[in-house]
Amino acid sequence: MKLQQLATKPQLTKIVIDDPKIVEAYGESLEYYIWDRQDMETFMRLASLEEGNNFGELSKIVQLMVLDEKGTPIISKDNQLPIDVMIKVVEATVKSLGNTVTQTLQA
Repeated sequence: MKLQQLATKPQLTKIVIDDPKIVEAYGESLEYYIWDRQDMETFMRLASLEEGNNFGELSKIVQLMVLDEKGTPIISKDNQLPIDVMIKVVEATVKSLGNTVTQTLQA
């Protein structure tokens, strides 16, 4: 197989947070998008974190990954999420990234 067969433009993937407490608090499920492939710098930053020991750094990385349906970042210096939502966003994003380890294999 030629390497270029594996290289594709990243696509937006929708993530839905439907945690009962979030739905109760905000009246509906929350949705956002991330790229289905991350650049090497982001991957290495995530990989270098010790499991469970650095939620603050993990949330900083995830904030860069949280996008709207057009691929525009949602979180910025001026726009922050409520802490209960941010915790769920970090959890859902990490879970989604873990589910896309082998992006080239079809089930």
